[in-house]
Amino acid sequence: MKDIRKILEERILVLDGAMGTMIQRHKFTEEDYRGDRFKDWDQPLQGNNDLLSITQPKAIKEIHSLYFEAGADIAETNTFSGTTIAMEDYGMQDLVYELNYESAKIAKEVADAFTKANPDKPRFVAGSIGPTNRTASMSPDVNDPGYRAVTFDDLRIAYKQQVEALLDGGADILLVETVFDTLNAKAALFAIEEVKDERGIEVPIMVSGTITDASGRTLSGQTAEAFLISITHIPMISVGFNCALGASQLTPHLEVLAKKAPFGVSAHPNAGLPNAFGEYDETPEQMAAQIKEFLEKDLINIIGGCCGTTPEHIKAIADLAKDYKPRKLTVDSF
Repeated sequence: MKDIRKILEERILVLDGAMGTMIQRHKFTEEDYRGDRFKDWDQPLQGNNDLLSITQPKAIKEIHSLYFEAGADIAETNTFSGTTIAMEDYGMQDLVYELNYESAKIAKEVADAFTKANPDKPRFVAGSIGPTNRTASMSPDVNDPGYRAVTFDDLRIAYKQQVEALLDGGADILLVETVFDTLNAKAALFAIEEVKDERGIEVPIMVSGTITDASGRTLSGQTAEAFLISITHIPMISVGFNCALGASQLTPHLEVLAKKAPFGVSAHPNAGLPNAFGEYDETPEQMAAQIKEFLEKDLINIIGGCCGTTPEHIKAIADLAKDYKPRKLTVDSF
C-alpha cells in the first residue's frame, strides 16, 4: 500500500467524523453495552463506548463502513478512552489491551475491504489515543494547587499499553488527540517512541490539540504556537486541532499552525458549538461552507469532523476537499 506520507503531498486526506454521535443513534441500553459477557458486571457500563467494540462489534464495523463510504481516507479506532486510567471508571482496567486490539482489528478489516475494492484510494486506520480524564499539569483540588491526580509515569505506562495493542490490532497511524494538557500528550508521545524503539519500527504520528475557549489557549494555558513548539521534537506527519470549537472558530488557530508547522496540518472541528441541550445543529452544508475557508487559505492537509459530525458531514467535506490542493509543506519533515 502506498505510504501515507506520499499521499499527503498529493492530496488532502479526509478523516472520519464522530464515533460517539453515531453510537448515540443506536440508542443502546445498559443491557446492550453489557452483552452476554458482562451481564453480571458490578458497575454500570452504559456510556463506555469503547466496550462496544467487544459487545456490539457489528455496530462499530457499520459506523466505520459508513464513514469510508462517505469518502473518508482515515478511520479512527473506537478507543478514545482506551487506557487503564480512563477505564478505572468502569473497573475495566484489565480489559484495556483487548479493547484496543479488537477496536483496531475491526477498523482494519473494514479499511482493507475498501482498499481492496478501490486500490487507488487506500484507506488507513488511526489508533485514537485520547487525553484521559486526568491532567498532569494542574491540580483538580483548588485548595491544594500542588496536588496531581496522575503522574507523567502513570500516563506513560498506560499509553504504552494502549499503543502496543493498537499496533497489534493493525493501526497504521497513531493519533494523539483532543490534547488539553500537553504534558499528557508528551507522555503519550514518549510511550510511542518507546514502543517504536523496542520494536524497531516507524509509525506515522498525528497530534491534535484542543482550544478550549475564546482565549485561544489549551486548558493547560498554551497558545497554538506554544503547543506546536512544545511537541515538534517528535517526528510527526501532522499537527492540528479538534473538538471544543466549530470550524469558523478554529480558523485563526489553524493559520498559526499552517505558517509555522514543518509537517502537515489537520483539523477535525465540531459541527458548530453545542446548543442548550448539548446537541450540534450545524448541517453538513453549513459546516462545509466554513471549511471551504481552510481550503481557500491553504491551511490544511487533513480534514475531518469531531463532535456532532456524521457520514453526511464527512461526505460534504470530502466532496469539497477533492477540488483543492493540500497545503504545501515548508520543510521536508518526513
